[in-house]
Amino acid sequence: MKISRVRAVYFSPTGNTESVVKTIAGQLAEELDVSLQIYDFTLPENREEVPVFKPDGLIVFGMPVYAGRVPNKMLSFLQNHFKGEGALAIPVTTFGNRNFDNGLIELRNELEKNGFHTIAGAGIPTEHVFSDKLATGRPNGEDMERLAEFASEVSRKVEEMTEIPAPIEVRGDDPVGPYYTPLGTDGKPAVFLKAKPKTKTELCDKCGICAKACPMGSISAEDPAQVPGICIKCQACIKKCPVQAKYFDDPAFLSHVAMLEQNYTRRAEAELFV
Repeated sequence: MKISRVRAVYFSPTGNTESVVKTIAGQLAEELDVSLQIYDFTLPENREEVPVFKPDGLIVFGMPVYAGRVPNKMLSFLQNHFKGEGALAIPVTTFGNRNFDNGLIELRNELEKNGFHTIAGAGIPTEHVFSDKLATGRPNGEDMERLAEFASEVSRKVEEMTEIPAPIEVRGDDPVGPYYTPLGTDGKPAVFLKAKPKTKTELCDKCGICAKACPMGSISAEDPAQVPGICIKCQACIKKCPVQAKYFDDPAFLSHVAMLEQNYTRRAEAELFV
């Protein structure tokens, strides 16, 4: 099948999903000898206009898993703002070493509903945004090699395709079930939906980086200690603060992080579907 362009499309507050998607898309563009285009819809200002996807395009579409599914606050945008018009697509989910649960199959289903044809899929472990003790340093060199090999396999599939295949079969429940319930160290549900990042005012120099990095546009640019909008716990403000002034102190949130560190330090492996 003839492809004229590859597009890397992603929501990536801390850069993990971006790294994975660009690696796959870059290898595909090189092997198919076509142009590579980037559409990063992480920030609010990048969600005002959505590109058109044509039948001769191949889209690598990446999102992180939040509570085992597509991030709740981005689901409506995914459902209503992407029209495939017959373009081929590769759904990619990244997860913080626990499990991608139903995130990949949900992303596949939504892309199919929106007119894309999914031909491959991937669930990729990356360092957890809550803790550097989970999948530390990943994706690493070994992971990137696997992603490049995956892209090569997909490119061969595309070149050999003569008709649109059935949606790619991936792991997950269909229909998709409820979001995963975060647990604390006591094994009980850890409720931290209303938790927001705090600021060490003695360190904060009000540079505004955290406000610019927030995918929900929820941090005040004038006073970064104020978070009047919704927080999705993506950790972008914490990861990108140059003086480490941002932090969480919510007990339920910290208990959940501790539970993850107690139970999910084993090495999770990528799951690739072609």
